[in-house]
Amino acid sequence: MDEGKELSLTIAQIVQRLKGSHLHSQLERQAKVSSSRLTAEVKNVCHTECRPGSAVGSGQGKTQTDCLHQPEIKLESLKEDVRHFLKTSGWEKKLQNAVYREMHVQPPLSHLPTPPEHQKEPLVYMRTAQASWERRVLKSLSSMSTELGVPLARKRPVVEQKELANKWNEMSTDEPDLSQFRPVYAPKDFLEVLVGLRNPNHDSSEQASTRSHWGLIQVPLSVKDVGQMREMYCELGLTTGQLGIDDQANLHPDLFESEHVDVGKKVVLHQDSAAAQQYSRQGCPMGLRADLWALILNATNQAQDVMHYEQLKAGVIQHDMLVDNLIYKDVKLTASNDDYYFVFEDFLYQVLMCFSRDTAILEHFMYNSASPPKSFIQGKGGHEECAVVYPPNVAPLCFLYNEPSELYSVFREMYVRYFFRLHSISSSPSGIVSLCLQFERLLQAHLPQLFYHLRQIQAQPLRIAFKWMVRAFSGYLSTDQLLLLWDRILAYDSLEIVAVLSAAVFAFRSDNLMEVTSLASAEVSWHPALLLLYILGEKRWLDTSVSLKPTSVTPPQGLAPPPSNTHPTPTQ
Repeated sequence: MDEGKELSLTIAQIVQRLKGSHLHSQLERQAKVSSSRLTAEVKNVCHTECRPGSAVGSGQGKTQTDCLHQPEIKLESLKEDVRHFLKTSGWEKKLQNAVYREMHVQPPLSHLPTPPEHQKEPLVYMRTAQASWERRVLKSLSSMSTELGVPLARKRPVVEQKELANKWNEMSTDEPDLSQFRPVYAPKDFLEVLVGLRNPNHDSSEQASTRSHWGLIQVPLSVKDVGQMREMYCELGLTTGQLGIDDQANLHPDLFESEHVDVGKKVVLHQDSAAAQQYSRQGCPMGLRADLWALILNATNQAQDVMHYEQLKAGVIQHDMLVDNLIYKDVKLTASNDDYYFVFEDFLYQVLMCFSRDTAILEHFMYNSASPPKSFIQGKGGHEECAVVYPPNVAPLCFLYNEPSELYSVFREMYVRYFFRLHSISSSPSGIVSLCLQFERLLQAHLPQLFYHLRQIQAQPLRIAFKWMVRAFSGYLSTDQLLLLWDRILAYDSLEIVAVLSAAVFAFRSDNLMEVTSLASAEVSWHPALLLLYILGEKRWLDTSVSLKPTSVTPPQGLAPPPSNTHPTPTQ
């Protein structure tokens, strides 16, 4: 297919996706308003020029039709006139950002008929494993519902609705007894499923090498080597300045920060998603991070977004779901006991409960290997209009946004673009399977002695690092460090950097790990991931080809301890 035709098909498919969106409705209304205004102006001109007794009207015999052919209105320049209007009115940037989002969120455009299941996940054994895992999770949830006598979903009595509405901003003051509610699954359960993955069409005996069977992940997926990563993450080289990281850059850190902030203000002013993403590769200033992230994700907080959030809030007040108890317990075990997050406890309840009612996220299941589990309001089984969807949850962001509706909008976009891949089985390069494989291959290639030693003492590195990756280091890095890491996730539009950082942690502590004799001693021999590791490990690893060794630099303080609950629920 020639490039011109392929481009036309791509544009047509993106236009089709944008139809029916809020942006499309707004543009349609704006076009009607502008058209009405232009028509009124033309009629006014024609009425003035064509009325009897006027200098133009007398003797010339002009009609209304003639007036439509004024020199100011030219069909040949209509396209340029429309472009000019879009540019001057600000719609050009809005359309560019919307198209940019579609190109990053939606699956690659296919010009051939493709079955829906292939769009979700092309490999059959991955789809089978995901379906099996979903049945296991749903069985756990259903058995809990039966044992405790708690319905999966029910309509709240009017009195209960009023009570919840009155204490919406004070839900953290409740202390219900949730001791009987157990976690649906733990990260180690999910890891065991990934370890058991096998491609039935792949003969593992072919082209076997010394390192082929060292790791836990035994699926033939293509992941980047260090050379390819060095090319992709070239901005993380030692000679390029990084905000928040003191390194051997050409500019003094203070001078670099000042110039970087000035450029960032211009990027925010121009409202360009692509420019914001490129800019963030060197880090986001704290004062601009909220605006930059929202711009990259094309997450808005307009009137319709606030209205949508209020509708979700009404859904929480009207209907009670079993998953609400799991969210409540999870937040109590983590955020309420955390020095950083306890002040956001109410925000966490609000956002996560609203997220569990949001049917708008169902769109992401078109390109997610998972399928949305459903329950039904009691007494309404089988009626689709009474179905309640249970989407997986992930820890939200609270430090950047003051308004719950804005926080929710950004959180939802981050989930449907990135974090859902950490909780579903797929062959995506940013999926958890590929991240695990990436991590193991990096260690095998650059620290083979360490990998072999840990394997011999039954302390496979992945069993230690998996909980970091499945949470994108949330709960293991202090907030300022976590936001620095997530800057790069958004900037490079990939979760691969999480696997690189996990490997860098092992590289930094390699000498200590060579002395441990068991998995338990390996897990307690360190605090996971410091910002210093990001500097010495990830950046240097990508910038050199030699194995990393720890330095004599004293690690900085500021690391948050691991979460107190060892068996997290899916809300993490």
